[in-house]
Amino acid sequence: MNRPEMTDQALTLLRNGDNFHWSAIALLAFALYVYVKEYEQRNWNYIAAGLALYSVHWFFEIGNALVQHFTGHALWTVPGGTSFLLLIGVGWELSVMFSVAGVILSKLLPEDRRRKIAGIPNRWLFILFNAVFFSVFEIFLAWTGVFHWVYPWWGPVSVCIFVYIPFFAAAFWAYDNPGQNRWRFIGTMAGLDALMLILFASILGWI
Repeated sequence: MNRPEMTDQALTLLRNGDNFHWSAIALLAFALYVYVKEYEQRNWNYIAAGLALYSVHWFFEIGNALVQHFTGHALWTVPGGTSFLLLIGVGWELSVMFSVAGVILSKLLPEDRRRKIAGIPNRWLFILFNAVFFSVFEIFLAWTGVFHWVYPWWGPVSVCIFVYIPFFAAAFWAYDNPGQNRWRFIGTMAGLDALMLILFASILGWI
């Protein structure tokens, strides 16, 4: 399947309920359980990390969908393998995974944010490690055919630098900075995401 065909395939799946599977409900329950458990224990740092990453994730996905609208091809697409394609580059399963990724991975952070590992500040080491891991995993997804990088210059290196490093930097910053600033950031990002979805998806129908 060549690149234009993969884009066409993704567009046929976009918010199409034909492939919906009940497992989507189980995934939603899993994500809700993660957040309810952290709320029950008043683990605000983990909740903030999760919401910060998820709000940034949606900002990037909306941006990718806008690239699709204006150029004819998104940077990445999901041409198959999902029960429900939310936007051109993200299916329900990926989105649920990103909704809890910040919560889960922030649990691996050392308590002392100033501690260095192999001479590297541990927060930056964990940001880079997670960014590389997720980028490498995208290679596997692309190999399966359920995920596709459209342009030859957009691949694991560019994804690592321009997508996953911002994801985990936002998550770990929110984790490390208790107070109103992190909630303002999350609220601003979530509000911007909602506004763009209403405007570009519901009103204009661009994405």
